[in-house]
Amino acid sequence: MSPTSAPLLDVAALHALIDEIGQEGRPLVLLDVRWALDGSKGEHDHLAGHLPGAVYVDLGTELAAPARPEAGRHPLPDPADFAATLRRLGVTEGSRIVAYDDTDGGPAARLVWMLRALGHEASVLSGGLHAWNGPLESGPVTPEPGDVPVRDWPADRIASADEVAELAASEEAVVIDARAPERYRGEVEPIDPRAGHVPGAVNLPYAGNLDPERRFLPPEELRERFEAAGVTADGEAVVYCGSGVTATHDLLALEAAGFPRVRLFPGSWSQWSADPERPVAVGPNP
Repeated sequence: MSPTSAPLLDVAALHALIDEIGQEGRPLVLLDVRWALDGSKGEHDHLAGHLPGAVYVDLGTELAAPARPEAGRHPLPDPADFAATLRRLGVTEGSRIVAYDDTDGGPAARLVWMLRALGHEASVLSGGLHAWNGPLESGPVTPEPGDVPVRDWPADRIASADEVAELAASEEAVVIDARAPERYRGEVEPIDPRAGHVPGAVNLPYAGNLDPERRFLPPEELRERFEAAGVTADGEAVVYCGSGVTATHDLLALEAAGFPRVRLFPGSWSQWSADPERPVAVGPNP
C-alpha cells in the first residue's frame, strides 16, 4: 500500500501536524537521524538537543546491514532487523512519522524512503533541525514499543545491478547518479574501489534539490530539474549514489515532483565499482 502523505514537510506543516494529531490522538513519531560517515555526527548530538519527543536512529547500524563488496557499503537491513528497529522507535501501524537531520536531508531521506517503501506514512522535515523554530529537549527518549510486523522490501521499489545495467543500456528508464559531479566524472573517488559512473547514467547531484537554506525546492522546480534530465510522468527512473543513502534524497524529490515510478539501486556505486566485470564510464557525459 502506498502512503498518502507527502514525502516532504516544511516546519509550518509540521507544527500543524502536531496540533492535528494531538487533537485526533493518533501517534506522531519524530525521528532524529543525525549521522556522518566520519562519526562526527551521531547520538551525542541528539542527547545535547533534539525536537521534543524525538527518538534517535543510528543510520550505520539500524538503517543498513553490514557492508559487503557484493552488496555495497550500506545494504538495506534484513526485514526482521528493520521491523525490530521500528518497534524500538515506537512505530505502530497507524503512526505518522517525521524524520530530520541537521545537514542536507540525506540521512533522514534514507529512513523516510525505507518507511514509505513499506507503506508507512512518513516525511522528511525540509530544512531539518536548522528550520525548526520551536523548543528543544536534551537527553535520551525511550518510547513505548511499537507493533509493526516484518515486511519484505518490495521488488518494485528496488533495482539490482543487473537491472541497472540493462535499463541504462536500453534507455528504458532514466538511470540517475546522485553523487557530486567530480565523482560522477571520475576525477576523484575518496571511498569506493574505482572512479567513474555507470555507463548511460545521467548526473543529478542530490544537493541540487535544495535551496541555499538547505530546504527542498518547490515541487514545480524539482519537476523541471528532473524533466530536463529526461524523466517523464509515465517513465521510470532508477537512482544510485555512493552507497544507497543520498540516492533516496533524489527519490523523495522525484516523488514530490509527481514521478511515481522510481526505484533505488541499494548497492549503488560501492557495489558496482567493486565488481571488476562491471564497465565504468568517465567524463561529463553518460
